[in-house]
This record gives sequence, C-alpha cells and structure tokens, in this order.
Amino acid sequence: MSVQEIQDEESEDRTRRPPRAVVGSHREEEEVFGKAYDPKIVRRIWSFVKPYQTQIVISVLAVLAFTVSQLLIPLIIRYAIDNGMSPGADRMVLVWAVLAFAVVIVVNFGANWLQETVVGKVAENVLFDMRRAMFAQLQRVSLSFMDKTEVGRLMSRLQGDVNSMQEFLETSVMSVGDIALLFGIVFVLLALDFRLGLLTLSTMPVLFIVRLFWLPKAKVAFMAAHETNSVANGALAEGINGVRTVQSLDRQKVNFDLYDEKAYANLKTHLTAAKFAQVMVPIVDSLTGIAMATVVVVGGSMVLNGGLDVGVMVAFLFYIQRFFDPIRSLTMQYSVMQRAMASGQRITEVLDVPVDVVDKADAKVLSPEMDGSVEFKNVTFGYRKNLPVLKNVSFRVNPGETVALVGPTGSGKTSSMALVHRFYDVWDGQVLVGGVDVRDLTQDSLGKQIAMVLQEPFLFTGSVLDNIRYHKTEATREQVIDAAKAVGAHDFIMKLPDGYESVLEQRGGNLSLGQRQLISFARALVADAKILVLDEATANIDSYTEMLIQKALVKLLEGRTGLVIAHRLATIRGADRIIVLQNGEKIESGNHDELMAHKGLYSKLYNMNYASFDDIPDEMVAAATSVPKGAAT
Repeated sequence: MSVQEIQDEESEDRTRRPPRAVVGSHREEEEVFGKAYDPKIVRRIWSFVKPYQTQIVISVLAVLAFTVSQLLIPLIIRYAIDNGMSPGADRMVLVWAVLAFAVVIVVNFGANWLQETVVGKVAENVLFDMRRAMFAQLQRVSLSFMDKTEVGRLMSRLQGDVNSMQEFLETSVMSVGDIALLFGIVFVLLALDFRLGLLTLSTMPVLFIVRLFWLPKAKVAFMAAHETNSVANGALAEGINGVRTVQSLDRQKVNFDLYDEKAYANLKTHLTAAKFAQVMVPIVDSLTGIAMATVVVVGGSMVLNGGLDVGVMVAFLFYIQRFFDPIRSLTMQYSVMQRAMASGQRITEVLDVPVDVVDKADAKVLSPEMDGSVEFKNVTFGYRKNLPVLKNVSFRVNPGETVALVGPTGSGKTSSMALVHRFYDVWDGQVLVGGVDVRDLTQDSLGKQIAMVLQEPFLFTGSVLDNIRYHKTEATREQVIDAAKAVGAHDFIMKLPDGYESVLEQRGGNLSLGQRQLISFARALVADAKILVLDEATANIDSYTEMLIQKALVKLLEGRTGLVIAHRLATIRGADRIIVLQNGEKIESGNHDELMAHKGLYSKLYNMNYASFDDIPDEMVAAATSVPKGAAT
C-alpha cells in the first residue's frame, strides 16, 4: 500500500484515531518546564558564565544605555513641541531637538549593537564550555551508567537542553532592560503628570488579573506541545532508521498509524498552545487602545483647559505604545526561564554523574615490560545488586598463552573480558594484569596494554589510516600498512577510491562487515599491546574472511597473551587452553582434546554448535564441493 493510499484512507474519517501500535516509539519525553527560578541551578550556570562576567557587565550597561535612550526619545519630542512649535518660539529649539534626537539614535544603535554582539559571543562561548564539560564527563563515566542510559536522551541533553540555556542567556540580559524600561516608563508618566499617569496605569490591574488566570493554563499547554513534539519526532526517527525492517515486514500501514497518532496529538496540543499564545495579543492591544483613548480624552480635555501641555500628552501616547512591549517580553521570558531551569537540572545531572571507576591517588603505571599475564582470584561481579554474573571465578592466563572462554549465553564470558580492562570494578576478589591488581593501576596505562576486538567493530567517521591507528595515534603510515598487510586488509583498502585516505562513512557503512572487522584487527595489531582480547570477533563474518583472520591471528597473537570468546571451531581448537563457564561459575578447563574426552558441557556445546567441515572426512568434503563438468560456475 502506498503512502498516498494510506493518507486517502485516513482522510475518510479524521475523527477516528488509529489504535496504538504494540511496538514503537511512544515513550513520553521528560518534563521540559521547571521552577521559574532555582538558586542551585543558577549557581551551576553561573560557574560557566563567571569567566565572562566582564562581558556580562558590559552587556548590562549597554542594555541600560539602550533603555535610557528609549525613555529620552518621547521627552525630546515633548520638548520640541512645547518649546519650539508655539507661536514666537525660538527656532533654534528645534535644531537642538533634532541634534539631541540624532545623538540619542546613535547611542540607541550603538548600545543595541554592543549588547547583541557581546551577549551573542558570551552565550556561544558558554554553550561551547557546557558541551565540552558534558562530553568530557561522558567520556569518564563508568559503563554501568552508559548501560542503563538511552543514547537519544543523552543527545537531547547535549543539544536541546544546552540550546535552551543559550536561549536563556541571550534573552536574560534583555530582561534587565525590559524591567528597567517598564519602571522607567511608570516613573516618567507619573513625573510628567501624576493624575493622568495614575489614570493611564489603571489598566495595569486588569492585565495582571488576566495573566493570573492565563499563565497556569498556558504553561500546561506549552509543556504538552513540547512533549508531543518530542514524541512525534521520536516516532519519525524510529520509522526512518528502521525503514528496511518496516518494508521487509510489510509494516508500512501499522507504522503510519503509529506516527499519525503521535502527529495528530502534536497537532492538537500545538493548536491549543497557539490559542493561549495568541489570546494575549488582542488583550494587550485592547488595553493599549483603552489607555491611549484615556490619554486622548482626558489629556485632551486637560490641554483645552490649559492644565496640560500638548507635548506632554504626545509623550504620554508614545510611552503607552511602548509600555506593554516589556510586559509581553517578560511574559515570554518567564517560559524561557522555566525551560532553562529544567534544562539546567538535566545538564547538572550529567555533570554530576558519579564516576565509579577512578584511579587511586597512588595508582601505578603499568610498565610496557610487564609479562602480560592475567589472573582472576575468587572474582564475584554483577551489574545489579544481589544478582551476580560471576561467582567466585578463579583462573590464570600465563604470559603468551591463548585462552578461550566458552559457555552458554549469560555465563559471564563478556563480563570477564570487561573486568580485565577494568570497565567495571569487581564486587569481591581480584583481577590481576601483569601480577598487579587492576584497581592499583592507572586506567590509561592499563588501556595501552590491552587491545580489544569486538563482535561489532566500531569505525569512526574519518580516513582508513586514522581508524587503524586510532588506539596509537603516533603510529606511522608504514606501521599501519604493515598491520593491514598482516591481517589481509591491504588489498581491499587499496581498491578503495583513495586507498588509506578514503573516508569512511558513519560506523564504516561503506564497508562490508568482514572488511570492518579486518580493519579492527589491523587497529589491534598497530596498538602493539601485550594482551589481546577477542570478544566474538569472528562471529558475523564469512568463511573466507575468517580464513584471512585465522592467518592474521597467528601474527596477531605472536608474543602476546590472548583472551578469546568465540563460537568458531578453528579459534577455539587453536587455543592453548579452554575455560568453560556456566551460570557465572568455572566448571571445566583444559585443551580441546581433553575437554572432548571429558564429555562434559564443552563436549555437548561442541557437538551441538561447533561442528564444522573439520570433522567431516576429506573425501566427503571433496565430493560435496566438486563441480560437475559443464556446470555453471
């Protein structure tokens, strides 16, 4: 069914909303409004603004100068009318008025340009500093935090929440000017004529009463619009990212219904929010008209009776026109402040994420000359309290030895590998590298001596050359090429448009999975670490690429300690020793022949999952793979 057909079908009955799909992006977004003022959040924001406080002071002074110029313009006009336009008046008064007006206009322009320029630069710098601080913190946080945190939510904080703070910073200085302008107009009106000023300002209570009833409902409407917008965008992103699966499962109609539900909810909330936003405009305009009519009627009568100068009445009209502008601006700023406080709270949460895995004050640097041994001593570990993944596990990997870890899903194989690199800290026991507890070593020195190749190789946007030397940025081009040749990646790299300078797409999308894996092997070889960890590194590749990798492993593991998780027969059978885990406990250990003879769990797993052509007689393989004469190849 085409999209047009779906739309036609939906248009037949817009009042009937489609049912909620069972699977899809329909999670609610976090609340986007907070307190109008939160001192704790303001203090954290100020820590980023403080380095630029001189520029902020300049901006505030510029805003105040701009505000004063706004207040002076009607007074200059009043002076010109009352002193330069009456019969017999000195015409030089008009000249001086024009000159004063020109000076005020120049000051107005200069102050406005200065504050806009300075505030804009400060806001951009604060935005930059916040993003750097958040990114730096996310690079340090423990994987336990990343395991339970959605990437999309973190991206929202790095982008959306920081942008909300930028909006607040850019408008907050102007709020100082709005407040000053509001009080300045009130003061000048009362100073020009106290009775007419009070009468003119009598419309203010009406506006505050309207705002008292309008603000709570408007806040709810704006919040609902923002939330449904986030949900609709999430459904849209999910539908686009999963378009292959959508089409392969013929799910276009269901997904359209899912998105249509979110889009329709977004439409309704935005219409409601627009209604609340627009209702204040005619109210403010009406109050402005009433105030101006009051000035014209009452002020005009006072002029005719000689109790008021014409220039004063004209100045009143100019001030009334400007009076409601700062009120409207401050109303908008109230919502901006609420968003900023909520965004500041979420930014603070990221900046304050505790780092579970930290170096000790007296942590040692792991020497490159260490022997490369790995030892687990009575290790107990888990990701959730009272739910251990590893239970009192002990084993030793000798220098230069290749040990494979096997076992059913959930037995703790990958967790063991993560503990070697100290991605997590053990609950009990010790993990030793080079004879030293990993908790007593600096993480940087430990990482330099451990190279990991994962099941899903992650390549970064950039050249092939930079991706291969990602772990060791000082590696030369010759070292990179030698590593690529050693793992069998050189030939296909040279076939790329720009060879080693070819730019990879996001996650290496312009390469096959096998090619990405070979590059990750080359990266591990360039790293020249003493310990090599292979976590299902050959699970998703074809047999030919696996053959290349098996050859590369001989070179890769030469003189290194190897820890291997693999379901492929060749890798496991070639290991010096195999450790079998089940339910987080070590139950068997030995080489392939010993474990097969033992007829335990390894033997059962091997017979079920690891059988390959190696176990089939050569003559049967030859017969099965031979091509009859005349057959197409």
